[in-house]
Amino acid sequence: MKNILLTISYDGTDFCGWQRQDCGDVRNAMRTVQGEIETALEKLLKQPVTLYGSGRTDSGVHAMGQAANFFSPIDSIPEKNYIRALNSFLPGDIRIVDAEEKPEDFNARFSATSRTYRYFIVSGETVSAAQNRFVWTVQYQPDIERLNKMAECLCGEIDCASFAASGDESLSTYRYIEGARFFTAPLFPDGRKALVFEIEANAFLWKMVRTITGTLISLDKAGADVSSFKKILDVHDRTKAGVTAPPQGLFLYKINFDGIRRHV
Repeated sequence: MKNILLTISYDGTDFCGWQRQDCGDVRNAMRTVQGEIETALEKLLKQPVTLYGSGRTDSGVHAMGQAANFFSPIDSIPEKNYIRALNSFLPGDIRIVDAEEKPEDFNARFSATSRTYRYFIVSGETVSAAQNRFVWTVQYQPDIERLNKMAECLCGEIDCASFAASGDESLSTYRYIEGARFFTAPLFPDGRKALVFEIEANAFLWKMVRTITGTLISLDKAGADVSSFKKILDVHDRTKAGVTAPPQGLFLYKINFDGIRRHV
């Protein structure tokens, strides 16, 4: 039996998140990324297969490099063949971009050392139809220098309670953040510049990245002092933070397996 790691890209617009939603009534089952891939695996391997994801993404959130592993009962299939084979069964808004064999004890969630997210923001009245599903459009010109100064405090072991959504079931609100930064990058297909917020951490609380993004943008738009974000971080109170940015601008960009595994 082979342990296969998949790297997965998806447009999360029409999904109810990553995690399979068990539903007795198949007609009313919610569409999820995990559910679609497990269905494709069952068609390919002729038996039910469980897919173990590195983490969950919410409804409307996308991925460039989600990671998930499964155990294949057929040893004769070369791992790279899973790319083409699974894509032939999957809908167009999910693509398998890589596949590799891993040791038996590898697990996409527990073997991951960090996760990197990127959030895309565009300033202006509107964007093209091709971009609309993947960016947050804001009606002002963000100050990248101010935003980076505010984000400097997002480094190291931090209590992130100020950015946890109500209903988060994590045992601890502490997370180890490797770093966070704003930069600009061109958007497909016209090369229009987007403001990108990138953050890497060992793990994230529910809606944490979107709440951090929304808070930073709200403070910058209001012309707040650069120390204001750190003050919100330090009070450990979600009611003091800003709005939660919409899901469509957020991408799970990369899962890292070769760093330092931190437990906080």
